[in-house]
Amino acid sequence: MERWRIIKAFTLGPLFEASVPKPGNVSRCRDFDDLTFYHFLSGNIAIIDILHEATKVGRLIKNGTYRLNEAGIGELIKRAVQNSRAVQDSNPNFGVIALQIPLVMALSMSRHIYEARDVVKRLIDESTVRDTMEFYRAIRTASPKGVKSGVKYDVYSENVFEELFRDRINLKKLAELSCGRELIFCEWLTGYELSYKTFIRLKEVLQEEKLEAGVLRVFLELLSEIPDTLIARKAGKDEAELVKKKAGEVLKGRMSVEEFDAFLREKGDIRNPGSLADITAVALSLLILDGFRLEMKGITPRL
Repeated sequence: MERWRIIKAFTLGPLFEASVPKPGNVSRCRDFDDLTFYHFLSGNIAIIDILHEATKVGRLIKNGTYRLNEAGIGELIKRAVQNSRAVQDSNPNFGVIALQIPLVMALSMSRHIYEARDVVKRLIDESTVRDTMEFYRAIRTASPKGVKSGVKYDVYSENVFEELFRDRINLKKLAELSCGRELIFCEWLTGYELSYKTFIRLKEVLQEEKLEAGVLRVFLELLSEIPDTLIARKAGKDEAELVKKKAGEVLKGRMSVEEFDAFLREKGDIRNPGSLADITAVALSLLILDGFRLEMKGITPRL
């Protein structure tokens, strides 16, 4: 697929996601005390050069100059996080970066959007221990909330890099160990199954809805179907299940979006559904890459 189409889509997708007012999230209308809409604008624009490099690496693999295990996914993720951190003081986009880099690379190697699902699985399968080490350095730089200590291959352990090397833990093995704690890793293993499912659902809904109403509907559907792993890490599995239940009540008309938003924010940001927001950002990127054209008339927004 054409390089700049991919780059533009995966720049705009996360900006759309961050802009749309969604319950419990930062948007163009709401901020948190330590995370604002401007953090998202700055952090996402700052990684355009790394997205470009990911497409370039993909082309080099496709023409045989590089092998799959020379993709350098971990290093590119680390450098993207460093770029984001250089222009703002929070962590608006670590999850999106971790999802974007392998998929952008795979798309640049593929003939069409759907072929990339198999390609990205091969990239994760053929990743190296160095990729995991660089990915860990990216986590340390981003410092995302809810990262557990005391687990196997603890990100902040003094000995973790020796342990990763000793046990030959590449990104696939890391994902297999960590899928239960974070949706990103499940996406790596499944060829972005949830991201593609969400993209297809967005494509369907946005034939009838305006952008914001359609994204809101699909986001609520996600929340009602899947416990958000960021909420689970920060607040526990029971809280994640409660959020899932409340989202279902909104869709059934038993609770308003405004009431749901207030519920999500009543304890600060511990109920912030960040993992599913990352999935939505990638799904929007795929939608744009697929040819979505923004039209502002002729459709009445509704939920």
